[in-house]
Amino acid sequence: MERVPVLKIGDILLVSIQIDMQDQTAVQLQEDLAERIVATGCHGVIIDITALDIVDSFVGRMLATIASISKVLDAETVVVGMRPAVAITLVELGLSLNGIRTALNVERGIELLARPDDDLEFDDEDIDSTEAEPVAKSP
Repeated sequence: MERVPVLKIGDILLVSIQIDMQDQTAVQLQEDLAERIVATGCHGVIIDITALDIVDSFVGRMLATIASISKVLDAETVVVGMRPAVAITLVELGLSLNGIRTALNVERGIELLARPDDDLEFDDEDIDSTEAEPVAKSP
């Protein structure tokens, strides 16, 4: 059985999936990643799926499960490198990736983990309806 390497870069664990994910490999990755989060105390996990051409429902659920496990262990998950076909497949399968943030590449994933969650949410004060300009209608 092949294993997916888990690399530590600073306070982040990087998982780059370069093989076709078989079910047993995905389960092993979940266990390996959970053990590494606890052993290292890292607060961020980046999963690079650039090499995946397709995903099935099992791999989609595996990503969501890894994110949930990581969150329980106080680490945030960012999936990077998702191809358009993979995104379309995930949506068509009806898989919601709750708890997973996405970024275009590893560099942006690292930037995303460096920002607190609060920076991504809008406050009501950010939207001032009195500043909206009326739209002119053509006759």
